Amino acid sequence: MSSAPTAQGPLVVGVDSSTQSTKALVVDSATGRVVARGQAPHHVSTGEHRESDPQEWWDALRTALEQCGPSAREAAAVSIGGQQHGLVTLGKDGSPVRPALLWNDVRSAPQAQSLVERLGGPKVWADRVGSVPGPSFTVTKWAWLAENEPASARATTAVRLPHDYLTERLTGLGTTDRGDVSGTGWWASGSEQYDESVLDMVGLDPALLPRVAHPGEIVGTVRDGDELPFSKGTLVAPGTGDNAAAALGLGLRPGSPVLSLGTSGTVYAVSERRPADPTGTVAGFADARGAWLPLACTLNCTQAVDRVAALLHLEREAVEPGGSVTLLPYLDGERTPNLPHSSGVLHGLRHDTTPGQLLQAAYDGAVHSLLGALDVVLDPDADRSSPLLLIGGGARGKAWQHTVRRLSGRPVQVPEAEELVALGAAAQAAGLLTGEDPSAIARRWDTARGPVLDPVARDEAALSRIAGVLSDAAPLLDRAPHGE
Repeated sequence: MSSAPTAQGPLVVGVDSSTQSTKALVVDSATGRVVARGQAPHHVSTGEHRESDPQEWWDALRTALEQCGPSAREAAAVSIGGQQHGLVTLGKDGSPVRPALLWNDVRSAPQAQSLVERLGGPKVWADRVGSVPGPSFTVTKWAWLAENEPASARATTAVRLPHDYLTERLTGLGTTDRGDVSGTGWWASGSEQYDESVLDMVGLDPALLPRVAHPGEIVGTVRDGDELPFSKGTLVAPGTGDNAAAALGLGLRPGSPVLSLGTSGTVYAVSERRPADPTGTVAGFADARGAWLPLACTLNCTQAVDRVAALLHLEREAVEPGGSVTLLPYLDGERTPNLPHSSGVLHGLRHDTTPGQLLQAAYDGAVHSLLGALDVVLDPDADRSSPLLLIGGGARGKAWQHTVRRLSGRPVQVPEAEELVALGAAAQAAGLLTGEDPSAIARRWDTARGPVLDPVARDEAALSRIAGVLSDAAPLLDRAPHGE
């Protein structure tokens, strides 16, 4: 670390606390240069349910920051970006009452369906809250907890999202931000207030919820005696959810489309219009700046494709063109389309189908879902010839890149910056020091810089084949596999 160039501006820390690990970056606020980085994993339960102990997130954050060396202690500000939707329930002593229910835990599907009906249907939800809640949304998880673990619900004295939990441990104060809270289902996007009718419906006292901070607000300072290697008085930004943080990290302007290839797949774009999609395809999230971030998410993306590759004993890039096989890779149920009980569907398998063609069909199925959602996310007057920004763990995979280009017919830009959630959090922290819009800071850092891949002709035959299988299989898709 001692040989690193001298920073041109104050140092800031951006954190990405994701489903499976926590990453920390120490960044020069003037140039965007990453001075130091660290990463540590945390455990997620396997099997039907997805849970995690919030204490492990804190321990992973501490480890990641220790890996950053002394530069973390020199930081003037810090911000936390975190996985969305997770339900963190805290007791009187501030400790978790039970493991957090994560975004990709779909056991609250019955509660989601019931809540949609009880409030008056999808359109009412979309108009008031901005989104039609599925089992990923926090409100459905609280409803599940109250119904199935009433003792845990009664013992809960504070309800937080994952990034809220970490921010509160830094400052001692309970705050959230509009970007992350817009994914709970109990924050009304029209009024930008907690919706008392929704809270009453699920029996949640608003006093248990954190204050919603304003964009650019200093929510506190790192408290004395903290376990992390920060100096006392280090400024703490509101933080935000991972997708809103990535939007900051890219310096997104309205209308620029993003396709993120991670464990889940997401498509989104910044919009000046408040979204309200009654079909439930698009979640009407807020961004972290004061605008909006209409977003669609699929549960099955890189992890599903990698699982198919493992079953076939193939490397993930070992795809082959041609063939007639179609694979809908709904290995963990699905969110878009809303099929929480579904399983994968294989159609068109023939004697001459090769393993590589079957693997390509898994890529095609995953990308088809995302591109269909992107058409709904974008404003009707958006420029549909501009490059798709391809980010996430799969973005550098040649098979993923070619599949997106082949099925979209659009140019694709792959930013060189890898840790966009942490960079977005760092830009938010830098904004506390300069008073600037974090997106403008990220644009000055040139975080979206990267090669643009030319478009190729859309594979209309593959798109039509997948759409046909999806339509034909619809009556069978949302059923739990036999025996469950």
